[in-house]
Amino acid sequence: MPSAAKISIRGAVPTTGGYAFFRRLPDRRIDEQDLTARLSPVRELIKTALHEHRLSSRPIAVGFSNGAIMAAAVLQTHPELFSGAVLFRPLSPFTVAPVKPLNGLPVLILDGANDERRRSDDGLVLAETLRHAGADVGHEVLPTGHAICEHDEQIAGRWMQRTCGP
Repeated sequence: MPSAAKISIRGAVPTTGGYAFFRRLPDRRIDEQDLTARLSPVRELIKTALHEHRLSSRPIAVGFSNGAIMAAAVLQTHPELFSGAVLFRPLSPFTVAPVKPLNGLPVLILDGANDERRRSDDGLVLAETLRHAGADVGHEVLPTGHAICEHDEQIAGRWMQRTCGP
């Protein structure tokens, strides 16, 4: 939405070529202890931004890859912070998901069928976990790899129009 307020958050963990929101173990699994420790600062940053900028509605989280995993983690642990989420190439942040009711919260998950960084069912597992918690989940697998493509943008744009209105 061009006129919507936007808050961009960068992860604090230096990685090759950038930053991540949490550490990975040597075998590339999520370091859940590190991720959990980093939830509170992200939650507080969102709460502060909402208050200081006097935003009238809760934001829709939009995340890609590592950012989508962190967005899913915040969504699962503090669903009151968001009015929805668009998650590009996520996977489940937790081995055992927190049981917080998501009460129809709209979520869109977009996976790549040829994603070399994800297993073919990673997004589906997260989608089912969120549905089980009560979220209204849309899940699509696109004929692409890990990168976001034009098709992702079109689908996410239509979803935002339906979810947020004009």
